[in-house]
Amino acid sequence: MIKLTGFADEAANEIEGQIRAIKTLGWSHLELRAINGQNITDIPEADFENVAEQLETHQIKVNALGSTICNWGKSILEPMDRDWEEIERAIPRMKALGTKHIRIMSYAVLRDRDARDQMVEERVDRLRRVVDRFAEEGLEALHENCANYGGMGWPFTMELLEKVPGLKLIFDTANPATTLDRTKPAPHPPQSSWEFYQQVRQHIAHVHIKDGRFLRDNPESVFEDADYVWPGEGDGEVVKIVGDLHQTGYEGFLSIEPHLSVVFHDESLSASDQARFDSFIEYGKRMERILEQIKAPQIP
Repeated sequence: MIKLTGFADEAANEIEGQIRAIKTLGWSHLELRAINGQNITDIPEADFENVAEQLETHQIKVNALGSTICNWGKSILEPMDRDWEEIERAIPRMKALGTKHIRIMSYAVLRDRDARDQMVEERVDRLRRVVDRFAEEGLEALHENCANYGGMGWPFTMELLEKVPGLKLIFDTANPATTLDRTKPAPHPPQSSWEFYQQVRQHIAHVHIKDGRFLRDNPESVFEDADYVWPGEGDGEVVKIVGDLHQTGYEGFLSIEPHLSVVFHDESLSASDQARFDSFIEYGKRMERILEQIKAPQIP
């Protein structure tokens, strides 16, 4: 059965507000990323203990950690010392929270280089070591198609899967539709979310739900400019993809990541605390309705 969860740091900064949002929706899990703007793997130990205590008190479980390991904010040209430090902090925290999955990426795209001049073997070597380290502890590192090497197009993600034993995926519905397709000649068009999904479906262990439309290339940012919208109203093929997940027996989580009132990687966007909370709740309710419609028996 498909289950719903969400990046509740888009509803509130503090853990109390995040828990309140999840409980308002009647859900049992949240996807833990940031507390008061600091990643869950980076917050001081005393703060983490408080987070764990609050979650236990309110009987809310954590389906995954949204780490910054190998993410778009890190360059493959730099040493991976920060990643190893984060990994060693993450492992005991995952065990304390009882969560098996952690989100990783494959480093920022070198935008001044051709798609085939991206130091892929170095990326692969690092991801192998990261995946193996978590596997040693009975945990799974899942790669997300975002502003990273694997997110440049589905063939790049497939290349990582072929070269990194044990790697599984987080598929984000909006990221392909709002990201340039580096498999095609310049000027690169946006990717197709449905095509990307079809190619990687059998490797998906977790799904992030957001929706949006490509606006323009932004050479000054690791991200393209995009307009994020309610689920099912953009080019992320949310309804079609979730429908196929249901039909093909997916039993994991769908994690909402609205990007409406706040965008985790864009500090220029902000909203009042109440607007953030309300937007998150409305997004969750809309996803519930989409799921209900997909699961409803079809009348011939």
